[in-house]
Amino acid sequence: MIAGASAIDGGTRFAVRARDAAAVWLCLFDGDVERRVAMTRDGDWFVVDVASVGPGQHYGYRADGDWAPGAGRWFDPAKLLVDPYAVELDRRFVHDPALSRFGADTASIVPRAIVPAPFEPVRSDPPRIDPARPIYELNVRGFTMLHPDVPDTQRGTIAALAHPSVIAHLRKIGVGAVELMPIVAWIDERHLPPLRLSNAWGYNPVAFMAVDPGPAPGGIAELRDTIAALHAADIGVILDMVFNHSGESDVHGPILSLRGLDDRSYAHAPDGRLINDTGTGNTLDAGDAGVRDLILASLRHFAALGVDGFRFDLAPVIARSPGFDRDAPIFAAIAADPLLADRVMIAEPWDIGPGGYQLGQFPPDWIEWNDRYRDDVRRFWRDDGSVGTLATRLMGSADIFGSPTRSVNFLAAHDGFTLADLVSHVDRHNHANGENNRDGHGDNLSWNHGVEGPSDDASVIAARTADLRALLATLFATRGHIQLTAGDEFGRSQRGNNNAYAQDNAITWVDWAARDVALEDHVAALARWRRSRPAVFDRHVPDQATWLTLDGQPMTPANWEAPDCPGFELQLPGASIRVDRAGRSVTLR
Repeated sequence: MIAGASAIDGGTRFAVRARDAAAVWLCLFDGDVERRVAMTRDGDWFVVDVASVGPGQHYGYRADGDWAPGAGRWFDPAKLLVDPYAVELDRRFVHDPALSRFGADTASIVPRAIVPAPFEPVRSDPPRIDPARPIYELNVRGFTMLHPDVPDTQRGTIAALAHPSVIAHLRKIGVGAVELMPIVAWIDERHLPPLRLSNAWGYNPVAFMAVDPGPAPGGIAELRDTIAALHAADIGVILDMVFNHSGESDVHGPILSLRGLDDRSYAHAPDGRLINDTGTGNTLDAGDAGVRDLILASLRHFAALGVDGFRFDLAPVIARSPGFDRDAPIFAAIAADPLLADRVMIAEPWDIGPGGYQLGQFPPDWIEWNDRYRDDVRRFWRDDGSVGTLATRLMGSADIFGSPTRSVNFLAAHDGFTLADLVSHVDRHNHANGENNRDGHGDNLSWNHGVEGPSDDASVIAARTADLRALLATLFATRGHIQLTAGDEFGRSQRGNNNAYAQDNAITWVDWAARDVALEDHVAALARWRRSRPAVFDRHVPDQATWLTLDGQPMTPANWEAPDCPGFELQLPGASIRVDRAGRSVTLR
């Protein structure tokens, strides 16, 4: 069965999975005028062929059946439902109490899917992701909203990433691939509108194949053209995908798509309760063949637009049914797919469910976010970590991954302190989020040089700058893939907010005017050094490595174990890395 809207001779075939529905209607829209067409059951699916309907037609579904939420039945024909296989929508999702209220018609507030025009898949070149150059995580809107060279009408959009000034910056700091935080259509969590806040990060998806009209007002074409422009600059594109939950949330959440069509797509406990391995109220059931098909269809859709790789948010969920399975069917399906087999797959290898921490347990052709690297490097430069542990992380965390390493090494990410805030704050400062500063991580392994937050003290500023340079040099000297978060290369701050998902404002918008250009130049130099040192970025543990004390003597077990050991020098073919904790420096040659 070809799901979604597909072209047939003289019209369009619509197919949607609704296993427990008694009836499903296709809803065709001409402006606000709705025409309903009854669909016919075909096994687990409802199907209808409609003549003289083609690309550009706006549509949705309505489904009828039992209304028994406790039993996983949410059928309410008053609800307009978005096709789970929609690839374009006519508007953004907005939260409204009517979305959860039985009998309240939602046609006026729910986006309509658009029948897509055929497009030629982009030729699949080898993915432009390699360990010689950093992955660069960015939020499309926050990254470009204040960029002085981007036209006002383009700021905050995917198209802005193709602006020559943006590409020039990416090239200056040696970016190999941009990793776009979620761009598929999402909805605000229901507690945000009363606080006059909105979801700025996008980790609350509803339509897994449709680009959100906010960051992508030009739809598929805008994404495709931007990917092409980045590729022309030899910069790859990774999409951060959320297949672990949906914006339909818990039992009090909205009825928008899967919940109103096929609630068995969500994982349920034996007593019928929604499983919440994600902290968001629901969890998609990747043990269900239909959910896996939807995941694969979404990946294939974006791969056909030229995407080089995918990062999976809370990735253990896609291998749960209900426990994590290293041999889960999704892994074999991705590996066997001709469009996906050579794309780069990146796992965030943890969720909050039982046995949810799975660092090092994903397939050998996947790479994984390494939080052990993040925490151990922070501890070292905070002066409570060991040189031996730092050396292990510097060499690619062979204790976790073996050789070749599959580590994605990072110091900071969207979730948590920015790098500049890491050396400027001990405590989180999340009051703007409206949760009395209870949200976000309480222990960030951070330090502030005796002053919490901004300081005019020249000695404090100098100490923080030295630590930023040392941290960044450590990252660029690390074996395996490395990742920067946008703005960390020039000292971006979020005012100590370490959970700024709801701050679509100056807290998260990158302040290009205030950037530390000297620090940015330092990162550019680090990138050039790394690219010219294969012995450093090679993912394999090297045969030739010499470890010396800072005064040039061979490191001994006593040196490695001494808590006051100030550092070491690592010599590799064509490269030297000198780490001096007491001097707050990393020297690369």
